[in-house]
Amino acid sequence: MTDTEWAVVRPLLPVPGWMRGRGGQSEAYCHRAILDAIRYLVDNGIKWRAMLADLPPWDRVYAFFRRWRDHALVREFHDRLRGRVRQKAGRDVEPTAGVIDSQSVKADAVVGADSRGFDGGKLINGRKRHVVVDTLGLLLGVMVTSADIGDRAAAKVLLDRVTDAHHRLEPVWADGGYTGSLVEHCLAAFALVLAIVKRSDDMRGSVVLPKRWIVERLFAHLMRSRRLARDFERGTSSAEAMVYWSMSMIMTRRLARTRPARA
Repeated sequence: MTDTEWAVVRPLLPVPGWMRGRGGQSEAYCHRAILDAIRYLVDNGIKWRAMLADLPPWDRVYAFFRRWRDHALVREFHDRLRGRVRQKAGRDVEPTAGVIDSQSVKADAVVGADSRGFDGGKLINGRKRHVVVDTLGLLLGVMVTSADIGDRAAAKVLLDRVTDAHHRLEPVWADGGYTGSLVEHCLAAFALVLAIVKRSDDMRGSVVLPKRWIVERLFAHLMRSRRLARDFERGTSSAEAMVYWSMSMIMTRRLARTRPARA
């Protein structure tokens, strides 16, 4: 991280228990060094044991990653960053609209058969990332499943989580894979309007569709993180945490970016 990024990130970090008088020991390494190590791993796709010598030891970095994953601290940190980005863009902290979609990715050999599957539509053996984003393309929720899980089945669980955290969310746009009983289910269970954006029959080739391009841009951002180009995580919780870390890098860079002064 640059000094500007660290100035943005530091006040948003969750406060450790020992600093709040809840016991425990202080960390052996500063948070900036630990965060740099995790960001380096996510951005460059290295193995944990291949951590650079001038970064903290890999086992200490992994222990930090695991603790933040298991206690949902990475999601809390991510959500605070998202609120700042929305404020900087002149939006309310809480989103009122979203877009849902999924992405199938190949799984590495370490991914067990219990959490991987075959996506017959994309012809991919691996996992599927189900995401909901706001209209700025910022992540509201992610759920990683085996690739053979249908979009509609996963959407019921994911939208339940997202609407529970974001009560003002009302319209959510989706592609034709989310049609059917899911539309009625969302309206009855979540008071959520699921709007389907379909391609017209006369469209040929690659066409930018309203709203759907927002979530496609998110997938493009994620694929720039080499750790996410393929699913290398043994557990789906770690795979979801990697997505949050990737988005956190994107948002810290946006917050640290200064607009050029107008002449």
